[in-house]
Amino acid sequence: MGRTVFTEKVIEVIKAIPEGKICSYGKVAAMAGNSRGARQVVRILHTSSQKEGLPWQRVVNREGCISLKKGQGYERQRELLEREGVVFELDGHIDIETYLWTGEFYE
Repeated sequence: MGRTVFTEKVIEVIKAIPEGKICSYGKVAAMAGNSRGARQVVRILHTSSQKEGLPWQRVVNREGCISLKKGQGYERQRELLEREGVVFELDGHIDIETYLWTGEFYE
């Protein structure tokens, strides 16, 4: 079964997120052409991250938090982001103003 145009665009956008930056599910969806497709981005990440070699760790929620629960991938995502130089606040948030990738240089 072939992938949708939206799925292809989501994969392209996620691959474009630079190391040390983050993007929200909703912003990825909007850049891929569907501003209401955040949940689809979650599904695409779940099904395609490994086989597409996606930097899945760079996609977080709109508040700058990891959506995965502790013990279910949270620690791995945080570790990968910290290796890229992303700093977490004491409450677990990532400073959006510092680390958010807005799609610059992406077209």
